[in-house]
Amino acid sequence: MGFEEFVNQIKKMIDDLKAMSANLGLANTGDEYKIISELFTYKFLNDKLLYEFEKREDQSETFEDFVDFAPINLAKMRKEHLVDSLYQQQNKDNFNLILDQAFIEVDELNKDIYTVETVTGQKKKLFEPLSTYIRDGNKELELAKRAINIMAEHKFTDIYEDGFDYFATVFEYLIKDYNKDSGKYAEYFTPLAVANIISEILYNDTPVRNVTVYDPASGSGTLLLSMANKIGTDNCTIYSQDISQKSTQFLRINLILNKLVHSLPNVVEGDTLLRPDHLDTENPDKLMKFDFIVSNPPFKTDFSSSIEALKADKYDRFFAGLPNIPKKKKDSMAIYETFLQHILASLNENGKAAVVVPTGFVSASAGIPQAIKKKIVDNNWLMGVIHMPSNIFANTGTSVSIVFIDKNKTDEKIMLVDGSDFGTKVRLDEGQRTILSEVERRQLIDSFKERKEKPEFSAMVSYETIKENAYNLSAGQYVEIKEDVLAFDLDERLQNIGADISKIAEEQRTLDQKIKAFLDGDKNDD
Repeated sequence: MGFEEFVNQIKKMIDDLKAMSANLGLANTGDEYKIISELFTYKFLNDKLLYEFEKREDQSETFEDFVDFAPINLAKMRKEHLVDSLYQQQNKDNFNLILDQAFIEVDELNKDIYTVETVTGQKKKLFEPLSTYIRDGNKELELAKRAINIMAEHKFTDIYEDGFDYFATVFEYLIKDYNKDSGKYAEYFTPLAVANIISEILYNDTPVRNVTVYDPASGSGTLLLSMANKIGTDNCTIYSQDISQKSTQFLRINLILNKLVHSLPNVVEGDTLLRPDHLDTENPDKLMKFDFIVSNPPFKTDFSSSIEALKADKYDRFFAGLPNIPKKKKDSMAIYETFLQHILASLNENGKAAVVVPTGFVSASAGIPQAIKKKIVDNNWLMGVIHMPSNIFANTGTSVSIVFIDKNKTDEKIMLVDGSDFGTKVRLDEGQRTILSEVERRQLIDSFKERKEKPEFSAMVSYETIKENAYNLSAGQYVEIKEDVLAFDLDERLQNIGADISKIAEEQRTLDQKIKAFLDGDKNDD
């Protein structure tokens, strides 16, 4: 079975689970995504365990012994917990209780590895009983029966050697219907094209071991996963924090799919700005420092209630200041500026970072953005900026740019690339999105990494020139304009101006004639 067939098979299972939820009156409820993600994860772990058992080195080893000594990237299940075993019991009157108990026991078997925490220390279980999510007791048995039939019908076998691109496709499909909360799809998902551009530029293919990768506003983890798979999942450890319960649940699934179970203890649910959880192990009054940081933080939101506490920040993060609280439209507060300062404070002395920001940041000439740009330019940390096309994110037409930082860079040049005109706009269920072709994606990456200058597209700019231009980082300020384009534009503009003047003169003559006719009519009436 080929790639597309496997993807379509798993998409069919996800569709069936969503249809089941809708038929039971659970669609668009706060618990729907929990049911779907929990059943998907249970099925994935079940089939992965059986897959690894079938290809075990010692074919005489029993299932029980194999499970007892299985590595941490395999969830532990007993025979009675397996989907096929549960399927055989579905006609029992208490099958909903049997399935609930299986979920409880599997969660208990794996709690030391698969549980994630909040900043307050609360444990977030991998599995809850399905009955937790349904309010109508009469539907508990029907939910359990339908769920086990869907899980038994579909098979995940032979997919476990596939890489990140495969699971990213499946994962995006899994979460695509849960983008309706305040319209914030980006809360959970960063487009794979953006994630791959960042990872290919930030990591230069030099083999590394035991490096750390962090995202303080991780969402569902696309940026982290792309970076980890570029470096090698065995060569890095993931750290994350996000205030969203839903995002954290999706991130956990993403790590499980992508062989990063060893990083699950570092997944934290909570407010990164008010209560950063990843701290220096020797001095908890200092932030932990990371080798790589990748982030697509929220751009604007109301965090006015946090400002007073952040003014007393003991981690000394906010060198550029905090935004003022507006009297109206508090949801327009630029929270990304605060995250950007947190990222700079969390980067180690040789660290690299890539942050998605609204393009307005690069041209801002005052306030917090200007202070941040001044710091990264004056310290020779700025590698460069890539301007992305509008609608690269499905939920917003905001133009975005990616800012690349390297605290260990040696030259005094900044690479600016303008990809704002790239891409093809397509209409998707969740809105209009701009899709980059592979050629365009490659052109952005290669131009940046190889420092290729191209008229009207990219430019290498010295730090002194940036400073002379008030720290403006817009590529359009510096790229070379083709002479023939200038000449063509001038001729075209002159022609257009001439045409406009002729049109205005003609309209004026017509108006004069109408006025004269009107006045002549009045005279005749007299």
